[in-house]
Amino acid sequence: MRKAKIERATTETKISVEVDLDGTGSYDCRTGVGFFDHMLEQLARHSLIDMTIRAEGDLHIDDHHTVEDTGIALGQALTQALGDKRGIRRYGACLLPMDDTLVRAALDLSGRPYLVWNMDFPTQKIGTFDTELVREFFQALSTHGGITLHVDTLHGLNSHHIAEAGFKAVARALREAVEPDPRKGDAIPSTKGTL
Repeated sequence: MRKAKIERATTETKISVEVDLDGTGSYDCRTGVGFFDHMLEQLARHSLIDMTIRAEGDLHIDDHHTVEDTGIALGQALTQALGDKRGIRRYGACLLPMDDTLVRAALDLSGRPYLVWNMDFPTQKIGTFDTELVREFFQALSTHGGITLHVDTLHGLNSHHIAEAGFKAVARALREAVEPDPRKGDAIPSTKGTL
């Protein structure tokens, strides 16, 4: 069963994340940050990973801790659900168009976190959401999910489209990477024998 549940509580946030890697992309995301919920829904829907996410955070300060800590908990849940990573494809990539925007995402479930981030937003806000928090989320996801992740905006004019295309591109790459490899279903995808 490739499922996991993570509970994370600090003085700043209380987060609960449940994932099912073999789901259908169903989601129930409630963080108190509307735009972020919308992005998490895209991540679930397009990765086909079922996600239930609850977050209570210090939103009276700003959205930063809620967004970052959700990324931490989601990364931990993915790590737990993947186990020893036996039988997965490991790598995934996506070139995703959305209207004016084109985003490329490539990732490796290597256990070695590294984020390469080349996404520029023409505005500092999407509604009330700080665009810099998109990177904070993916940095936390990469670090705590043990993911080497590259995300690049090749073209984009609208901040909402850039952010959404980024989440969707990572989702599609993640979908590919966590899928069972039909040719090597019993093997760990590394010559080292471990990830």
